[in-house]
Amino acid sequence: MTFFGLISFFSILFSANLIAQEPDVQKGKSLFNSQCAACHKLNRNLVGPALKGVSAKYEKDWLYSWIKNSQAMIKSGDPQAVAIYEEYNKVAMNAFPNLSNEDIDNILAYTDYVPPKPTPPPGAPVAQTSSSSSTNDIILILLSFVLLVLVMLLYLINKTLKSLVNQNTVFADQQNNKKGIPIWKAFAKNQFLVFCSVIFLLLSSAYYAYGYMLQVGVDQGYMPIQPIHYSHKIHSGANQIECQYCHSSAKKSKHSGIPSLNVCMNCHENIAEYNGEEDLEKGYTKEFYTNEIKKLYKAVGWDENSQSYTGDTEPVKWVRIHNLPDFVYFNHAQHVNVAGVDCKTCHGPVEEMEILYQHSSLTMGWCINCHRETNVDLKNNEYYQKIHEELSKKYGVDELTAAQMGGLECGKCHY
Repeated sequence: MTFFGLISFFSILFSANLIAQEPDVQKGKSLFNSQCAACHKLNRNLVGPALKGVSAKYEKDWLYSWIKNSQAMIKSGDPQAVAIYEEYNKVAMNAFPNLSNEDIDNILAYTDYVPPKPTPPPGAPVAQTSSSSSTNDIILILLSFVLLVLVMLLYLINKTLKSLVNQNTVFADQQNNKKGIPIWKAFAKNQFLVFCSVIFLLLSSAYYAYGYMLQVGVDQGYMPIQPIHYSHKIHSGANQIECQYCHSSAKKSKHSGIPSLNVCMNCHENIAEYNGEEDLEKGYTKEFYTNEIKKLYKAVGWDENSQSYTGDTEPVKWVRIHNLPDFVYFNHAQHVNVAGVDCKTCHGPVEEMEILYQHSSLTMGWCINCHRETNVDLKNNEYYQKIHEELSKKYGVDELTAAQMGGLECGKCHY
């Protein structure tokens, strides 16, 4: 019994040791994201090669040495190490002496991991094939019966309406036989009533005509579909990218400008797939956003595999949203730099917009109200110091609005 007990004990100990040595895919995923993801992807090249199934291409001992110190292997003349170094533009790979063999095994297990296919839960409906045709026949018979009933009802209703029309015709003929003055003749004889009616019609027409003309050129709520879907909700909201990182000319120019695509590629050379939140109800899935990134790559001529530009580019015809008339002068730099106006004041909560739209009316009245309500920062600008003293005495106030500084003069915006 003692002999068999020892055998059982060592068997259990050996089995536990084997289980403990099995690679951990979850730990490997965590290590991959923290140590490898900056330069490697699983299914495509980035700075370095794709790592899906890399353990099948190279021996494990070679991978241990390469990951821990690739430069030492290159200097030693290892043919595989030198070939990889030459193929990927001689970009030196970081050394990871802190990773143990067990850590590397976990990473390799993650790169080799194939997720199992989802299985239907217990009680899930099974596709029916044999009874589908008979079910369709029953549905067609029921629909035919309902249609027949509706036709009969329509016939009865039509017959009833005809009898009612005949009765009303007889009654109308009897009433017409009675003598009386028509209403329109009585109205025409009353000159005061005619005068009031004409005045009312003229004023009403002028009111509605003026209201209609006020809408000409006002595109508030305009939300065009762009050739490449760009979500301000993701970039400005979730990722908190500053507005002027893309629209940098707003500080120095009259126009805020549409950023060139090389600004997009500053980030998207390394971000080829969308991994953020989805909105399944509206169809904004990860695949949708990733396909839009592919459109960007096609426009700039970016080859994901070689990580280089091909020179084959296509223009992107963006649809302009905010467009003031030619007779209006507006300077972004004056409002952003001098006045310190926040972008949201005119463009609304851009960080919440999946599709950008015109938030404000941008009418003359809207601009005038802003000039009347916005105070000018006089204390932090020496240019306004003398003007502040004079206008404060004139108006008897400590704070001055843009209107009091001359912001309502016609020539400020129209010249």
